[in-house]
Amino acid sequence: MKPPKHTRKSAVALGYNAGNMDAPKVMAKGKGLVAEQIIEKAKNHEIPIQEDPSLVEVLSQLELNERIPEELYQAVAEVFFLCLSFG
Repeated sequence: MKPPKHTRKSAVALGYNAGNMDAPKVMAKGKGLVAEQIIEKAKNHEIPIQEDPSLVEVLSQLELNERIPEELYQAVAEVFFLCLSFG
C-alpha cells in the first residue's frame, strides 16, 4: 500500500475596496509555509477564511495585485458574502 500523497497547502488572499477598486485583486498568494503564514496572519487579524480548493487553484494563477477576471466575479462574491455573513 502506498502512503497517501501529501499535498502542499495553498492560500490566496483577496482584497477589495469599493471606493478605490473596480474589482477584488490578489493581495497575497503562496504554497506550503507561505500559505500557512498567510492563513495565520488572517487569523491573527480576525479576517474570515473560506476554504475552496478549486477557487484557490484558479486564483493562484493570477499575479499579485492582479484584478480577478469577470468570469470569477460570481464565485468571489459568494466567498465574500459567506465570510461577511458567518465570519
